[in-house]
Amino acid sequence: MLTVELHTHSSLSHDGRDPVELLLEQARAVGLDALAVTDHDEIEASLRAAELAPEYGLVGITGMEVTCEAGHVLALGITEAIPPGLSFAETLDRIREQGGLAVVPHPFQESRHGVLDKISKAELATADAIEVYNSRLLTGHSNRQAERFARRRGLPMTAGSDAHIAEMVGQAVTTVDADEASVAAILDAIREGRTTVEGERTPWRISFRQAAGGVKRRITSRLNGLLE
Repeated sequence: MLTVELHTHSSLSHDGRDPVELLLEQARAVGLDALAVTDHDEIEASLRAAELAPEYGLVGITGMEVTCEAGHVLALGITEAIPPGLSFAETLDRIREQGGLAVVPHPFQESRHGVLDKISKAELATADAIEVYNSRLLTGHSNRQAERFARRRGLPMTAGSDAHIAEMVGQAVTTVDADEASVAAILDAIREGRTTVEGERTPWRISFRQAAGGVKRRITSRLNGLLE
């Protein structure tokens, strides 16, 4: 059984703070077996994290959080960036063309780009897996909705800390019954539903600090763009 963190953000995300080295250090410190860095519409930091992961005793899973027309989709196991703005169906197709896994994070939370504001539940059920525990939700209601949906549809379930700062890595993990400690084995086990989820809610003070930091970085980036 492997403990896997499937949803984290580095400083390459517009709302992330820390370099991948700090994310990897935290993953090792809390005893994880594998880590996916899933930056918003960026893959370069994830590729670097996967390359460095063995130095930390970890399996590095490449990926990104794609902003499709409907909202956010986690693309795990890909090596080339999926362009944002595609339809939900085409985004899933592009992920699978690379042999990747399409996981829908926080699908019931519209305020955080959950896809159910734009697609039907039948379309949601075409994903490879559903994130049923996200640590950054202020209440557990959306997580419970996601879990009920996944169970009724027989869909594989995952969890993720959605960490935007290193100290939150491992706040929510997916325990994977994989045949070996490799990316391929982990993704295959998730596809087959050989997972359990566990986690704790991110303390509201940290959620506020993450959000405030993201706003500050976005403003700074826009100002720098105007000055160039």
